[in-house]
Amino acid sequence: MNEQSLAGQVAFAPANTADVANALIADAGLRVDAERRRGRGAGLNPSGRFEPQQRETVDDGWQTWEELPPFKTEVQVEKPRTAITRNESPDIPFDRSINPYRGCEHGCIYCFARPTHAYMGLSAGLDFESKLFAKPDAAKLLERELAKPGYKPRVIAIGTNTDPYQPIEKEWRIMRQILEVLNRANHPVAIVTKSALIMRDIDILQEMAAKNLVRVGLSVTTLDRKLARTMEPRAATPPRRLEAIQALSEAGIRTSVMVAPIIPALNDHEIERILDAGKAAGALEASYVILRLPLEVSPLFRDWLLQHYPDRYRHVMSLIRSMRGGKDYDAEFGKRMKGAGPYAWQISRRFEMATRRLELTRRNIALRDDLFVPPDGSGVQLSLL
Repeated sequence: MNEQSLAGQVAFAPANTADVANALIADAGLRVDAERRRGRGAGLNPSGRFEPQQRETVDDGWQTWEELPPFKTEVQVEKPRTAITRNESPDIPFDRSINPYRGCEHGCIYCFARPTHAYMGLSAGLDFESKLFAKPDAAKLLERELAKPGYKPRVIAIGTNTDPYQPIEKEWRIMRQILEVLNRANHPVAIVTKSALIMRDIDILQEMAAKNLVRVGLSVTTLDRKLARTMEPRAATPPRRLEAIQALSEAGIRTSVMVAPIIPALNDHEIERILDAGKAAGALEASYVILRLPLEVSPLFRDWLLQHYPDRYRHVMSLIRSMRGGKDYDAEFGKRMKGAGPYAWQISRRFEMATRRLELTRRNIALRDDLFVPPDGSGVQLSLL
């Protein structure tokens, strides 16, 4: 039985058979041994959806399980032609973004970017967390694009797909190089992260903030260390994220707290507490996103839920589907971020009331784009190899 058909069985398993569904996945050889995936988020590593063959690990009876190596972080160099990615999505407040990395070592089980690894012939599961791609030429490409005649500056979003401050940034420093280019050009940027590593770049961000060229959003999904450890295994702990909010705010950098994603019956009870903590740390604004389960993310999340919170499986999935028209996910613009229905409305009202009480409502202060100085283009000749 392949992973897709089994995922369908698990999705519609009766309420009192979550343990049976859990056993089905394990017995089918789909779940990767715990020792091989220690410190990772996903329990599965199904073949990419574009692959002509589906593969699964099967015990051949010769005790070869022990010979399989653990999943280790591997980084390959990617050489794209451009640094800036364009989008025309009507429910996203930016039209361009930069992704210094492909894949993310944080291993957040809910990450909506997981399916993008299929374009590399890899799995959205453990491959997404361990087989990463770095773009060391990103800063030079960006400088070349900003130097083009006729370029019109608008806010560039970074971190909207994979985290620019994931652990490998400590070594590769691609995000810092990008910020140096943007700072020299006086170009506006909006950053989203759940990593305390952003504090390393406060010197650059502070210079940009003085000219109203930057805003930062810190994602605080939960204040529960145990939940954070299983759900976001290699991301910064909740206290470290709040520490980052405080450090950025004290440096005069406009910072917001993001409750993202909100997962019903798992972390939704923490909305007000997270907002209180964010406000105390110095955040000026707040936002939220309801859990999104596109494509491969759905079976990965459901398997994770069965492993760690089997007693809540039925309730969590029932509430998710109540906000998605009876499905695991609805990609319709305008609904995909916030959901629909009574439960989604309740979340919206709670968030609205809390942000109003804490004065965390959006101020709609636009970042400046009138200070832009195009780079002269010198020193950006890229290698052909």
